[in-house]
Amino acid sequence: MDWREVAVTISAEGEEIVADLFYQLGCPGVSIDDPEILRGYIESGSWDFHDFGEVEATGTIVIKGYFPEDNELSAKLQRLDQGIRDLLERFPNWVVQVKGISLKEEDWATAWKAYFKPARIGKRFLIKPSWEHVNPAPEDIILELDPGMAFGTGTHPTTTLCLKTLENIVKPGQKVFDLGTGSGILAIAAAKLGAEVEAVDLDSVAVRVAQENVDLNHVSDKVRVSRGDLGTVLRGQAQVVIANIIADVILMLLEDLKRILSPEGEFLASGIIEHRASDVEEGMKKAGLEILERVEDSGWILFRARWAN
Repeated sequence: MDWREVAVTISAEGEEIVADLFYQLGCPGVSIDDPEILRGYIESGSWDFHDFGEVEATGTIVIKGYFPEDNELSAKLQRLDQGIRDLLERFPNWVVQVKGISLKEEDWATAWKAYFKPARIGKRFLIKPSWEHVNPAPEDIILELDPGMAFGTGTHPTTTLCLKTLENIVKPGQKVFDLGTGSGILAIAAAKLGAEVEAVDLDSVAVRVAQENVDLNHVSDKVRVSRGDLGTVLRGQAQVVIANIIADVILMLLEDLKRILSPEGEFLASGIIEHRASDVEEGMKKAGLEILERVEDSGWILFRARWAN
């Protein structure tokens, strides 16, 4: 299958809104090229090697979404165009440029690899691209990853917030549900912390890539990857439920949470852009949850919650 890459260059303030727009259109893969983040990794010394040269801070970022070139593409592009027009009306001073190209599947699967380098997250996690070499410390928990077309490299704030929180709350022997697993990185992390994990995604590409990464990390005895919705693939209750998705989907999941989250369990909701945080917080409270922690990074929010009673 061929894919359409749509790149939106926008003022940095628009990152969350445009990324959310892509997700609302059902885009299965979104990448964000932010010179500030790239320069931060270079200056921190967390990359052993890179060939990007001098990275200039431009005040803009590039958000790329990937859509299959099928009979729904035209309608999706029209909705994206209208969404961008609405943004320009609300924020006339923003820089906005849009361009699109067609990609063969094999090109999409490999073009982004130059930007994915080993990275340390939290106290012990070391994310390692499968094609890179690292020298781990004795206490490191290595998450070996080949995200493929599911993306989700683990370095975006929505995922790093989850990894840091999992590191603090997951106990050996617990059951964990990972909803919308993507590349499988959070499921693998929970398994390497000692949990038994069920990872679920509706997208067949994500399910395939997640299973490949589970096998790559030798945790197939601890992680079961399934395609489908919660009602058809999940049974029983978990002590930890993760939903690193978007606000609207998290709100839809809250009714099912009563069935799948144990009475003493904790719910991690991430992937929430700042201007939707109040909606999610209100929805969680109405569903009977109390917020234990709200953590923010670069305009993205994670809520850690449990049943109020």
